[in-house]
This record gives sequence, C-alpha cells and structure tokens, in this order.
Amino acid sequence: MARVALLLGGNEGDMKRTLQTAQRLINERVGAVMRCSHRYQSEAWGFQSTQPFTNQALEISTDLSPIEVLDAIQHIESELGRNRAAEQLEKATTGARYTSRPIDIDILFYGSEIIDEERLQLPHPLLAEREFALQPLAEIMRSFAHPVTGKTVGQMLDAVRQNTAETE
Repeated sequence: MARVALLLGGNEGDMKRTLQTAQRLINERVGAVMRCSHRYQSEAWGFQSTQPFTNQALEISTDLSPIEVLDAIQHIESELGRNRAAEQLEKATTGARYTSRPIDIDILFYGSEIIDEERLQLPHPLLAEREFALQPLAEIMRSFAHPVTGKTVGQMLDAVRQNTAETE
C-alpha cells in the first residue's frame, strides 16, 4: 500500500459539493481516504480570475500504481465536469497557462517515489512554489519529507511564505 497525497481544487460551481463528491469517488475507486484537510480559498495562480479557488488536500492509502491513480483521478475529473479540450482551447485563445475549472486533482506525492515521465512527474514539480497546495497539505502531512529536497512540507510552506513576504 502506498501513501499518496492529493490536492483537490477548482473555482467553478458549488465547490463544497464538488470536493465532497470527489472525495467520495476517490475513496471508492482510488484508495481509502486516511486524512483530509479543511478547505482553503486562494486567488487564481498563474492567471487572472474573478472566482477564487477552493483547495483541499487528501492523504490516501492505495494499492494502485501511480499511473493507475492518475488515470482514475482524471476519469473522476471528467465525471465532475472538467473538460480538458475546452480548457486547451481557452488557453490557446488567451495565451494563459491555466484556466478556471470545476475540479482539478493533482498527485503531489506517491510515497517517496520519484517519477519523471511525459504524463506524470512526482513529486509534483511545482509544489514548493504553491502556497495554495502547501497550506492544506501541511495540515495533514506537515512532517512528510520531499524525497528529492529532503525538506518537510512544513519547511516548504514556511519558505514560500517567507519569499512572498520578501517580495511584497
């Protein structure tokens, strides 16, 4: 069984209901939800949006492989209204790297595995830059150490907050 950290988020529709449904489907299809954070709101990251994002971290225990987890969560995203083709079109039109969406589920960690494949990079390559991901993750896995840097989730959160304070 692998200990997996997921980040759920989105900014379209009834986010409380969407996150609850996503958590139920993950528990049924991907692995047992061991812990979940509170929901946190943040501004859009990497693009402009009038709607804030709601994010929540889950720790699950699964016997699925990393790519099986990815396939399962992408299927859940699609079921819950995510349309990747429409997002690609909007990004191409606006030039933005990201766009609003009803749900996004990212794998942050899959145990201490390091994976660098076309479809999946683990640990999540941008985690250390994203306070909106680190804040809920620190609530449930503060002392978990990043397998590449050795920094704990708590240390990464402190560092990103320090960088933010210094640039303001």
